[in-house]
Amino acid sequence: MEALYLLASLATTLLTSALLSLLLLLRLPFARRPGSGGAARLYEGRVRHSRRRPAGHAFEYAVRYALVDLDLLPLSGHLSAAEARSIASTSGPVRLLTVPKSVGYEQNPLSVYYCYDAAVQGQNEDLKMCIAEVTNTPWGEKVMFTFQPGSDLVAKPLHVSPFMDMSGNWSIRADAPGNNLYVAIAVQHPTLGNYFTAALDAKLVGQTNDSVKLATFFWLMPHKVAAGIYWEAFRLWLKNVRFLDHPRYLSGSYRSEALKRDLEIRSSCSFLHQKPRESIGRSSTATTDETTENSNHQDYKDGRGSIGARWCVWRDAQWPWC
Repeated sequence: MEALYLLASLATTLLTSALLSLLLLLRLPFARRPGSGGAARLYEGRVRHSRRRPAGHAFEYAVRYALVDLDLLPLSGHLSAAEARSIASTSGPVRLLTVPKSVGYEQNPLSVYYCYDAAVQGQNEDLKMCIAEVTNTPWGEKVMFTFQPGSDLVAKPLHVSPFMDMSGNWSIRADAPGNNLYVAIAVQHPTLGNYFTAALDAKLVGQTNDSVKLATFFWLMPHKVAAGIYWEAFRLWLKNVRFLDHPRYLSGSYRSEALKRDLEIRSSCSFLHQKPRESIGRSSTATTDETTENSNHQDYKDGRGSIGARWCVWRDAQWPWC
């Protein structure tokens, strides 16, 4: 049944994307001239994946991302600026790093909300909190959780790949985006060690308020991401990497277990006082940044000053995966 659903979904997506691509072509003559600013900053860069165990596997590909000011350009299917501010306890802008939907199709393994406090006179905006939005393929489940800018450690909350189990933690790095943008996740596993790293390195190439320019800039980008996911999964299968069932078939409490492990990590606070180190996933020539002192942030303490649970919510997929 699931295989039939995938085939039907593929056929529907191809037909819809073809029709919407023709409509986009007809809109091009009426596109506005690009202005000097915009609600969406446009980035081009590369995504790199490196798996060291149990079988070596690495690849990289070109990507395009948008950094969207959600106060100026709300995006359906994502948190609003007000919702993100409420979750992050911030007072300033909220900018979402994502691959926008293209000709009827959306594919976003990772989106990041950058939540700022309002700038005071003479000072720049202060990035106080990030919210990750992770979606797995092909199940379409989603998890959202807060994490600290700079560097943070999170117990793995979602089955993102049939070639990875639920053990281990995600070491996340996300610097404040500017002319350059960098996000990286390294997997720390109890038996495999630091066996997997994924990193996005991109540069600002423009800004826009124009929906047509946004649509043409990201034309078929989600489709390319999806094709890459299935192709690399096929390559891993050829290397005899073990295929794992979704954890819901093994334990209905895998989500609560992840929250418990995450609270244990946060309570230990051992990772909050690291010395400066090289950025996750960067080359040996990269510069070093001091790790943010996270233990004083409100996300790490409840109203009594004790370590509290991380904000984390799941959204189940629609049929047939539910």
